[in-house]
Amino acid sequence: MKEAEQPKKSPPARLLRRSEFLRAAASGLSRSSRAFKLQMAAREDGDNEPRFGFTVTKRVAKAVGRNRIRRRLKEALRLSGALAATKGCDYVFVARREALAAPFPELEAQMAEAFRRLSRARAKTHPDQAAKEP
Repeated sequence: MKEAEQPKKSPPARLLRRSEFLRAAASGLSRSSRAFKLQMAAREDGDNEPRFGFTVTKRVAKAVGRNRIRRRLKEALRLSGALAATKGCDYVFVARREALAAPFPELEAQMAEAFRRLSRARAKTHPDQAAKEP
């Protein structure tokens, strides 16, 4: 008999328009890790779930490598990272070459650390908004 299958986690909401990516970059809130840079911008409709975007430039790798990096980051986010994200915020991952070769558990750990550091930075710059969050 098959083992009981766990329910599939739904993929997180995505950023789709260029203007959304540019807004996250212009917000000034970002944290770096070896595998990626994570940028964050608060939205006006702060009650909605967080949204995520992924950027992998041509300087990082060729097409196959860029797609693999994007898939690895999306999967790490789906499995663990989205839980630490703040509601009502947009996040952009700007990938680095190290994301291709980094062990997957290390990638997840870097993601969790980046979310934690961004949350602390946001609490320092916007203490009134941080108090509203659960």
